[in-house]
Amino acid sequence: MKFNPDKPYNKLPNILPDEKYWRLLSIYEQVNKANRAMAELKGRLSAIPNPDIFINTLSLQEAKDSSSIENVLTTNDKLFKAFTLDSTADPHTKEVLRYGKALVGGFRVMKSGKKFSVKLIELIYRNIKKENDGIRDFSVYIGNGYRRIYTPPCCRDVILDKLNNWISVANLKSDEIDPLIKMAILHYQFEAIHPFKDGNGRTGRVINVLLLSVYGLLDDPVLYLSKYINEHKNDYYRLLMGVTESNNWEEWILFILKAVEKTSKYTLGKVFTIIELFNNTKEKIQGEAPEIYSFELLETLFTQVYCKYSFLVEKGIASRNTASKYLNRLVEIGILKKEKVGNEFIFKNKGLYEILKK
Repeated sequence: MKFNPDKPYNKLPNILPDEKYWRLLSIYEQVNKANRAMAELKGRLSAIPNPDIFINTLSLQEAKDSSSIENVLTTNDKLFKAFTLDSTADPHTKEVLRYGKALVGGFRVMKSGKKFSVKLIELIYRNIKKENDGIRDFSVYIGNGYRRIYTPPCCRDVILDKLNNWISVANLKSDEIDPLIKMAILHYQFEAIHPFKDGNGRTGRVINVLLLSVYGLLDDPVLYLSKYINEHKNDYYRLLMGVTESNNWEEWILFILKAVEKTSKYTLGKVFTIIELFNNTKEKIQGEAPEIYSFELLETLFTQVYCKYSFLVEKGIASRNTASKYLNRLVEIGILKKEKVGNEFIFKNKGLYEILKK
């Protein structure tokens, strides 16, 4: 049944769509490219002794890009400082931080063997939006500033029926459809169901990364998938509507598959650049300040952009006085930059910041 943009789309078809819409040569050619790129990213990360050094930094970049799609904007510097200081930040920066925590937290839940559920999806939404509500029981609509272009299903019982269908498909492991094609279909369906009053796009994009984990394609939440979507935002929304209006699954699925391919390669490039900086930093400390070098100290400098004395104390690397000596010595040899925020000193990893801000 064709949808009417002014009425709740309660006849939104359940998934999966007829295979004639996705079992196409163009899609299989692109899914092969995307799978190769993802496999290389996963393989390279698994060969690194401690891939955790990428989780904080790269997941924050995904959070920033995904949030900016919804015009929730902050800067890299504000984001990295707020992540380190737990101090007062502007509302947009706080919202981006919540997205990052929801992403990493959700990823860990799925890695523990849990499956998708209404409870988990509501938890992701609440963590992003800092709200206590859940599945909406009222109608909402999506407009472009001039007119209503889509009214999602309503209300709670209808939404739950469609969301439970989504969950059953998401949790079903099958060889009949490639996981990346399935992720593209699931992402459309989640956005079309639009189960919450706000934050649906960001919740759906967190779920994308969780799906990659569930399907064994990614071991860590480090993919910048939202970067491509943000750079092609108009196409993203146009193609979402194309599925709703005319079952144009081919273009939509190709868009998501290209996003996976491009961002896998981009993320891998970032990983290589960070590894190179990590090794160069190790050599510099060993050469110019060998008296303070330890691998634990080096790792701490790369777990996030800003460091502070307490990080070294909490990890048992040094007492507070010794931590001060270590970090200030790293300022002297040009690795860190010291800044004062309020009554506290923080230390920026200059090279890591430059890599991430590009």
